[in-house]
Amino acid sequence: MQKAMRAIGVCCVLALTMSNMAVTAMAATAPATERYLHVKVDDSTKGESVNVNLPLSMAAAILPTVNKGTLHNGHVTIGEADFNGVDVRALLDAIRTAPDNEFVTVKEKDQDVRVAKSNGNLIVHVLDKSKDGQKVDVTIPMKVVDALFSTVKDNELDVAAAIRALSDAGDAVLVTVQDATEHVRIWIDSNSASN
Repeated sequence: MQKAMRAIGVCCVLALTMSNMAVTAMAATAPATERYLHVKVDDSTKGESVNVNLPLSMAAAILPTVNKGTLHNGHVTIGEADFNGVDVRALLDAIRTAPDNEFVTVKEKDQDVRVAKSNGNLIVHVLDKSKDGQKVDVTIPMKVVDALFSTVKDNELDVAAAIRALSDAGDAVLVTVQDATEHVRIWIDSNSASN
């Protein structure tokens, strides 16, 4: 009887091990879930709304084919004046290696500004306290920021690399802009339609 019980136990362990291996193999070969970039713009005064639901794989494939103005082969050329003499790469390296922290907080009569790093994200918050009351929130994964600045040239941003990095990011709201009449929301998720 003990031999039969031992044999049944060995068979159960073997069956569990094989089923775990099968589940692991299926997960490894399952196609990755498509990620979507969503942009939603609502203008209440005009009664207008715009929704964009773009698969990131499509954006990554199309972007390098566009060569117009400052956009070429998935890169955007920026002028030296846009950085006002700031070594952006050194600044980003300092932020990347720093612990999570609130780096800049400015509170003025008409405006509040906050720049921070939290959970691997670069966060910028701006609140305009004037009559329009515009509020801007930006949360970008540092991996996406790194990809954006991964180009060899100092005067370029690699937008195609940033799009590829976004496909590895989890569901996230990247940008919201809101004032008295307009609301803009940009986010990433695996849903093909806006929510």
